[in-house]
Amino acid sequence: MRRPGESRVAAEGKTIDALSQFELATVLGPIGSSVGFSQSNAYMLLAAGLITALIMFGMSARAVVPGRLQSLAESSYEFVHGLVLGQVGDEGKRFFPFVFTLFMFVLFGNLLGLLPYSFTFTSHIAVTFALAAIVFVLITAVALTLHGRKFFGYFFPEGAPIWLAPIIIPVEIVSYLSRPVSLSIRLFANMVAGHVMLKVFATFIVLLGGLGAVGPFVAVLPLGVNIALVGFEVLVAFLQAYVFAILTSIYLHDAVHLH
Repeated sequence: MRRPGESRVAAEGKTIDALSQFELATVLGPIGSSVGFSQSNAYMLLAAGLITALIMFGMSARAVVPGRLQSLAESSYEFVHGLVLGQVGDEGKRFFPFVFTLFMFVLFGNLLGLLPYSFTFTSHIAVTFALAAIVFVLITAVALTLHGRKFFGYFFPEGAPIWLAPIIIPVEIVSYLSRPVSLSIRLFANMVAGHVMLKVFATFIVLLGGLGAVGPFVAVLPLGVNIALVGFEVLVAFLQAYVFAILTSIYLHDAVHLH
C-alpha cells in the first residue's frame, strides 16, 4: 500500500502506466496509516453516505408532484422492487432491502470512480468477491432455512437416472460454488478494463499533444475516443450494477423455489 505522495505520473518517461490508478493509498494521515484505512474504504463510506442521503432527503418531502431528488429516489426504489418481484415472486419482498442496498452500493461505487481523481472500489477483486460471498452465504442460508435437507436435492434433479449421479452431482456442486467467483470477476473485470482504456487514451492525449505544432490536432482523435469511452463507462456502471442485482435475484429464486 502506498501513501498519497507516492503516486506515479502516467505519461512520465513517455510510457503508459494504466494500473497505478488501482493502487491503494492510506488516507487520514497517521490515524489512517495505523489502521490501514485506504481511499477505497473512504469511497465506500462516501457511497454509503450518498445513498443514505438520497433516500432520506429524496423521500422526506413526499410531494404529490415529486421533485428531481424524490423522482430519482422513487425511480431507484421502483426499478429494483420490480426486478426482485419479477425474478423471485411475492416471496422476494423480504429480500428487497438487501438487493436494493446491493444495487445502489455497486452503482454508486461504479459512478464515483468516473469522477476525476476519484477511486473505483469496485475495481478491486477483494471488494467484489466480498459482496459476492455475502450473496452466496445468504442464498445458501435461505435455502437451508426454507427447505432443510431437501436443499441438497438441488444438486441432483428429480427424475434423472441414478447412474448419472457421479457425473451430475459434482458438476452441479462446482456450478453452485462458482457463483460467487463469476459474480465477483464479472464486475471487477469490467471496471478494470474500462478504467484502463480511459487511462490509456488520456495518456495518448498528453503524449500526442506534446508533439509540437501538429500535436493538438493529432490529439483530437484520442480525445474523441475518450469522450465516447466516458459515456460508455457510465452505461457500463449502470449495467454492471443491474447484472449484479438481477443475478442475485435469480439465485434467490433458486434458493426459495429450489429450481
